[in-house]
Amino acid sequence: MKTFRKLAKISIVLVYLVIIAGAIVRMTGSGMGCPDWPKCFGYYIPPTDVETLEWKPERTFKKGQVIILNETLQVAKTDFVTASLFNPNNWEVYKKHNYSTFNVWHTWIEYVNRLFGALAGLATFILAIYSLKFWNKKKRITLISWLVVFGMGFQAWLGATVVYSVLEPVKITIHMIMALVIVALILYLIFEVHESNKLHKHQKPITTILISSLILTLIQIVLGTQVRQFVDEQIDIVGENAKELWLIKPTIQFYIHRSFSVLVVVLNGYLFYIIRRSSLGFEKINWVIGLILIEVLTGIIMYYLDFPFGSQPLHLVLASILFGVQFYLVLEALKASKSHKTLYL
Repeated sequence: MKTFRKLAKISIVLVYLVIIAGAIVRMTGSGMGCPDWPKCFGYYIPPTDVETLEWKPERTFKKGQVIILNETLQVAKTDFVTASLFNPNNWEVYKKHNYSTFNVWHTWIEYVNRLFGALAGLATFILAIYSLKFWNKKKRITLISWLVVFGMGFQAWLGATVVYSVLEPVKITIHMIMALVIVALILYLIFEVHESNKLHKHQKPITTILISSLILTLIQIVLGTQVRQFVDEQIDIVGENAKELWLIKPTIQFYIHRSFSVLVVVLNGYLFYIIRRSSLGFEKINWVIGLILIEVLTGIIMYYLDFPFGSQPLHLVLASILFGVQFYLVLEALKASKSHKTLYL
């Protein structure tokens, strides 16, 4: 049990590191730093200078390696050594998209993001292998562990589609939601194998309010990704230095997102009051309140102080951590409710 729980904790930390890295990728505009997948410009370790992506005579190329030629990505069809003149028969145009820009910082930021993803995938695979020990006693532990592995595979495929679509907003949102699903599944595993799970007091409305709060947080994250997409579009129009203009004429999603934040504060504040008044336990509600207050603060800072450096990824990462804490609280409340029903049967 203890070893499995440690592996699950390592997995959840690595998944959150992927979320953090993804937020930094988004903040720095590095989403297309690697325009192909799973390699980066056709290399397992990406180039550090543009010369690597230039055609040169008497140079060895491996199949799948990429050069940038006439603002297009050209992919080597096979292994060969270049002659004195460019031979188009050795190359084919990359057909997934027509993005062909190299920026060393963007490339390596995106590459680090992918490395974290690979490490998280490896960790969840090891977790799933270890979960086979539970097959005879708790089949759901094994089944969910392997569901996490398949979820990571699906997430990797989603990441590829995001790149192929040149960062299509809907696919970015789905990619984020899938990351939260994986977080929830791993947290469930951690909760299930915790031998000393404290039994909290049951009160009928608590579970309903917690679930409602969790759903509201998920809605806020989805709306936040759409607001972020609007900001990205404004950056393309007015430029990176005109931060005061990024939200000059926001979409309706921004106003809904901002209004819902008030509802989030009120609902969780009420939840905090009930838990404290009735001494129900659920100590993680303190984390929830703290995270929500910081979330609101970072939102205010972004709007009124024109997006200080790091405020956007911090806002997203805190929201994903908030989701995880709230989900764990829901698990605790459901267990308390189940124990209460069993007691009175």
